[in-house]
Amino acid sequence: MNMVTIYTDGGASGNPGPGGYGALLMSGSHRKELSAGFRLTTNNRMELLAVIVALEALKRPGMDVEVYSDSKYVVDAVEKGWLLNWEKKNYKDKKNPDLWKRFLLIYRKHRVRFHWVKGHAGNPNNERVDHLAVQAYQTGELGVDAGYESLNS
Repeated sequence: MNMVTIYTDGGASGNPGPGGYGALLMSGSHRKELSAGFRLTTNNRMELLAVIVALEALKRPGMDVEVYSDSKYVVDAVEKGWLLNWEKKNYKDKKNPDLWKRFLLIYRKHRVRFHWVKGHAGNPNNERVDHLAVQAYQTGELGVDAGYESLNS
């Protein structure tokens, strides 16, 4: 099966503050959950990292992927073409260029469509990834978001 549905969410407590991401990958009867927490990061970085990690988890290139996210930052940057303009201008005056570059590397290996979903609106899959993201930074070991900390220390 070449179709994968992904739900992602990210968040930070304090923004910047401790943060985490959650992702749910579904294909046929297969389901996989991913999450991680970081000691200092931002909400937008975690929203984007959730998508990156989920796409990087795909085993084969050329997959048809539907990504559902409650992040206008991520969805609009891709679907409205802003990201390609940022890339052309080498991300001048844009935040998170390290993650956007990493995103484009994996994004271009698949056929990805983004869908915005309203957060905290009762969508069970969106609620699940929200729970994974929060749980990751509240109860897990917190890693270092080197891309954030190196630029903001």
